[in-house]
Amino acid sequence: MMGRNWQKTDATGAMPVRALVAAFLRERWDLVALVLLALAPLVIPALGGALGGQVTTLFIYCILALGLNVMVGYTGLVHLGIAAFFGIGAYLCAILTVPMYPFQMRFVTAALVSVLATAGVGLALGAPTLRLRGDYLAIVTLGFGEVVKVTLRNLEQITGGMKGLNPVPPPGAGLVVGGLDLGRAFAVDPRWFYYLTLLALAGVVVAMRRLENSRLGRAWVAVREDELAAAAMGISATRVKLSAFAMSSAVAALAGCLYAASLSTTADPNAYDFNRSIMVLCAVILGGLGSIPGTLLGVALLVGFDTVLAPWADSWIQQMEVNPSGSSLLSFSGWRLAIFGLALVLVMRYRPEGLIPSRRMAAELHKAHP
Repeated sequence: MMGRNWQKTDATGAMPVRALVAAFLRERWDLVALVLLALAPLVIPALGGALGGQVTTLFIYCILALGLNVMVGYTGLVHLGIAAFFGIGAYLCAILTVPMYPFQMRFVTAALVSVLATAGVGLALGAPTLRLRGDYLAIVTLGFGEVVKVTLRNLEQITGGMKGLNPVPPPGAGLVVGGLDLGRAFAVDPRWFYYLTLLALAGVVVAMRRLENSRLGRAWVAVREDELAAAAMGISATRVKLSAFAMSSAVAALAGCLYAASLSTTADPNAYDFNRSIMVLCAVILGGLGSIPGTLLGVALLVGFDTVLAPWADSWIQQMEVNPSGSSLLSFSGWRLAIFGLALVLVMRYRPEGLIPSRRMAAELHKAHP
């Protein structure tokens, strides 16, 4: 299972314990991370409060970034509108569950319908843009994102306009299992959403790992490397690109469903704007294109910085009375975009393949930049 990592042995033929542990961590990092994150709420009481909600948001963005990684990392298609599919998933899930509409589905059913419907929207966007690559495709996806945002804002009778749709019922609303009201449990204890989003993230990671090594995953990479050569080998570039559009949109919709449920509202349409797409794209590039652990690390650094570290730093500055006037120049959050930009410049200059790149991408970039 651990392949060549097991070939390193000492003089007695036994593998050193340190090398054994390192090999296990490299090959099964996802299992180790899942166990540690699952145990974290038991030893960190703060995860039962505001910190738990912030980490839940972090997990949701990890799912969203993994969806974008299918397009940008595996298939090599520039996508600047992933937040639009994030928003479509959130609004569809809300429409199917909020009391003001007659559907009032269970969360799981609503999420499944939303994911499938959003995948269809992804196919509808991908079909007329199959011949576009690079900047042209980026402009189309950027424009689509803006169209979705404006549409959500203007369809007030359906989407609630700038107020959004609320209240979105929590998962398990109306269900009682063993005397436990699941809806109430999700509403009062952030750890329920923590574990739900962690479970969803683990499922997406497992699915992406299997896809990465599957025939479809190899076809994505082949189209990214050389579309003409892939077509000569019998790979249908049309089907491969459409599958990437559909898969990316579906994963983004799943993230949107979890986002709306965790907030109990869809928030206003501006929550799904171009800035959101760019932040997720930056996280994927920072971590490493085509790399699952790299994508997760990029989200942890950028989104974690924005949702966890920045609020904590601002609170500390207020407590220390460093910024009594509330000036943005003396607040930590006021400099976060500059820090984002500086981090990306440094990474692109000194490590263009990302912090944890895929083996193929690292080899390509090192060969191109000796």
